[in-house]
Amino acid sequence: MTLIDHSNGNAKKAPHILMALVENKPGVLTRVASLFRRRGFNIESLTVGHTDNPDISRMTIVVDASKTNATMVANNLFKLVNVIDVQDVSHEPAVTRDLALIKVKSTAQTLFELNQMVDIYRAKVVDICAESVIVEVTGPESKIDSMVGMLEPYGILEMVRTGLVAMVRGSGYFSGLPQVEENGDTVGLMPGTEGQTIEDARVG
Repeated sequence: MTLIDHSNGNAKKAPHILMALVENKPGVLTRVASLFRRRGFNIESLTVGHTDNPDISRMTIVVDASKTNATMVANNLFKLVNVIDVQDVSHEPAVTRDLALIKVKSTAQTLFELNQMVDIYRAKVVDICAESVIVEVTGPESKIDSMVGMLEPYGILEMVRTGLVAMVRGSGYFSGLPQVEENGDTVGLMPGTEGQTIEDARVG
């Protein structure tokens, strides 16, 4: 499920990208959404999906950094009972992807041009009829925005976007397992909670 807002606005700071691992239980998304509403956090998109562990779901949250403090969002998320771990990957080398399905008006005269554009953006046509085509495009948000801009003159009839998902590059992985120091102590997963147990880190 995705909550997303692609409305245009004035120039703003680059958004922050948070990743959260949550227990795969009923009501978790409602609790997270209620937290955002109570705190007045400005969230550009929230995407939730399954992981390799059937008991854990993964959220990717894009925060409007010009209106909301991303660190405050992360700290408040971490205090929720069903949240296992939260990471801010805004300044990490990461692969980010958005997917869009775009239904565009087409005629016999414009179909060739549309197919050329699809090839340039490495997108694909997933449906075609006499009056329109549906284009599927995947990539960074900037690529999606660029293609939407190029398709607008042809007449966009309908569009849906999944919202951003992200994964940090390299050999590390986001498992949600607590960090363990050499002395065997379990430490908090959020910055500023070093030396605490997970339960202690959630208090306050």
